Amino acid sequence: MPAPTRVLVVDDEANITDLVATALRYEGFQVTTASSGEQALELASSARPDLVVLDVMLPDVDGFEVARRLGTQAQNQARTMPVLFLTARDTTDDKVRGLTIGGDDYVTKPFSLAELVARVHAVLRRSKANGHGSSRLSFADLEMDDDTREVTRGTRSIELTATEYRLLRYLLANARKVLTRAQLLDHVWDYDFGGDSGVLETYISYLRKKIDVDASPLIHTVRGVGYTLRLPKE
Repeated sequence: MPAPTRVLVVDDEANITDLVATALRYEGFQVTTASSGEQALELASSARPDLVVLDVMLPDVDGFEVARRLGTQAQNQARTMPVLFLTARDTTDDKVRGLTIGGDDYVTKPFSLAELVARVHAVLRRSKANGHGSSRLSFADLEMDDDTREVTRGTRSIELTATEYRLLRYLLANARKVLTRAQLLDHVWDYDFGGDSGVLETYISYLRKKIDVDASPLIHTVRGVGYTLRLPKE
């Protein structure tokens, strides 16, 4: 039998932690819990979870900072560690910040257990799907290696966050195709913004600064539609 999927649940409210852990264990997940940011970082390193359910308002380290460190930790271990925020912070700015930092989904309290479990499954499905297919993608002089998580343009090595990597991978896998904002948001974040694509615009800006600096631009805006990865038009 395959090993159970490991989930780390981080919340300083014991009743929330117990409720979420019980629901996920019922679904067959192997669940570890933490009540602080520092404890979450230690357990993420030792237990190597496949997904982290993370509160933002923690007693020591802010959940956004924990997510940032988790992303660095996962990159150093050459693996993915999706993060699903579960928090009472429900403003659009908080949601955009959480997803910009590298979160894969954002659920606000109070929440439905059924919806939370469905979102956990969706994030994990997307994470696994991103690892399928050829280990190497390339377009022009831009290359990405899924096995080593290395990205290069020409002879230049490019450091990407986990979310930047997912976004660029989707663009690379669909090079020359025009991808709508809805497609990109759904594939990279699996989140319904109700038309608010601010987080996508932010990440496209990040990628352009890293990918297109000192080189011919590859990431292009298709006005009113979305984005495409292609060579500049003559």
